[in-house]
Amino acid sequence: LTGKEALTHFPSLGGPGGSAAGKGHVKQCELLQLSRKQKRLCRREPGLAETLRDAIRLGILECQFQFRSERWNCSLEGRPSLLKRGFKETAFLYAVSSAALTHSLARACSAGRMERCTCDDSPGLENRKAWQWGVCGDNLKYSTKFLKKFLGQKRIGKDLRAKVDIHNTNVGIKAVKNGLKTTCKCHGVSGSCAVRTCWKQLSPFHEIGRLLKLRYDDAVKVFSTSNDAVGHSELSGPQRHGPSARQPALPRPTDLVYVEDSPSFCRPSKYSLGTAGRTCSREGNCDSMCCGRGYNTQSRLVTFSCHCQVQWCCYVECQQCMQEEVVYSCKQ
Repeated sequence: LTGKEALTHFPSLGGPGGSAAGKGHVKQCELLQLSRKQKRLCRREPGLAETLRDAIRLGILECQFQFRSERWNCSLEGRPSLLKRGFKETAFLYAVSSAALTHSLARACSAGRMERCTCDDSPGLENRKAWQWGVCGDNLKYSTKFLKKFLGQKRIGKDLRAKVDIHNTNVGIKAVKNGLKTTCKCHGVSGSCAVRTCWKQLSPFHEIGRLLKLRYDDAVKVFSTSNDAVGHSELSGPQRHGPSARQPALPRPTDLVYVEDSPSFCRPSKYSLGTAGRTCSREGNCDSMCCGRGYNTQSRLVTFSCHCQVQWCCYVECQQCMQEEVVYSCKQ
């Protein structure tokens, strides 16, 4: 999910149910940058390659949306170099990627795009009745179980970066779990709620992305310490105030963590293209985004639809209007 294949277009699968579909599925698995074990799992799960592709696109587009006004705008340029470091931005990429995969797998199950899973079957809910009414609960239970198998559990020992990456991956999965809601629908005569059917439904991914962006803003810088009680090292953050101030604080399971300070992202580097030429808001983020270099002001005319009216029957008729728009962009 964090390789160079983020927006790769895959070949058509051909007609449904035919041999071309099977060959297309296997070919899609080979195009993804996966480990040998992951490719084997991918080939066994028809529909998984397409779901992985959807998850990659979902994660990167959400990342770009959340950072659209920041110096680092989650561009694809510089991402391989960024992932080799332990920055806050790297933490967000791991979290949003795992969240997108968890979300996409659960939705693929409920949409019938995966052969080995279907609607959510959580106990205590009327999931079977919901299915009969044409509603299928998002199968987060299968999604998280499969994801653990797909990602695997590495023996990380004292490897600080590996611990950090796994922690941030789990933060993304937890963010999706926290957004799981019980949705209910009433059935009855004249809108009465004589019969109520309930099922599990995931939050829109924008809500999960917004939550992870808040986690990024409050990310915790960590280091590795030895815990003699359990016999291995663990992540530790800054000391907290109070009676336990002598002991380093453990990051919470919902905290994004990082190990080194980020670059400024002001100038072109192996991590980003810099901010020259980026559009900004004069009242909002121009001073920060342009890094003190100042910004250019340009006026342009934009065309938009206006004075729209519904005509009988049945279309909308609009006029074309023009207005002047001022655009601000960072200087070189």
